[in-house]
Amino acid sequence: MTERHLFVYGTLRKALRHEMYAVLTRGAQFVGSASVRGALFDLGAYPGLVVDDVAADLVTGELYALHAPSVEDTLAILDAYEGCAPPDAQPHEYQRALIDVALADGSTQPAWTYVLNRPVAGMIRIPNGDYVAWRREGAPRDAV
Repeated sequence: MTERHLFVYGTLRKALRHEMYAVLTRGAQFVGSASVRGALFDLGAYPGLVVDDVAADLVTGELYALHAPSVEDTLAILDAYEGCAPPDAQPHEYQRALIDVALADGSTQPAWTYVLNRPVAGMIRIPNGDYVAWRREGAPRDAV
C-alpha cells in the first residue's frame, strides 16, 4: 500500500495560498505542523529541501493525510507540479522521497516529500528552515 501522508515545506504550505494548494486540499486533509532534519535553500520563487537525519537544523512544514482512493492521482498531479513526473525531462530538479517527519507531539510519521535533486553549491540557505517566515521577512530575490 502506498504511503498516505505528504510533508510540504514551501509553496504548498497553507499560509502562501498558492494555486496548487487547492489541489492539495481537495486530495488531502491537514494533520498538523511538522518538521524534518535537514537544510532548506532559496531557489528564487520556491525552496529546495535537503534531508539530513543527523543535522541539528530543522525544516518547518505541514503534514497532510492523502485521501483514499485518490492518493496516486493527487501524487501524480503534485509530481507534475514539482517537475518530477515520468514525462518530465531528466534530471529532475526534485524527487519524491519517503522520509520520517516529526510532529509537534514528538511522534514521527513516514511521509512523502519532494527533495532537491541537484547540487546546492552557491545557493542561499534559509537559516531558520521556515520558507513562509523567510518570505515574510523579505528574502533576497537574487537567491539563485
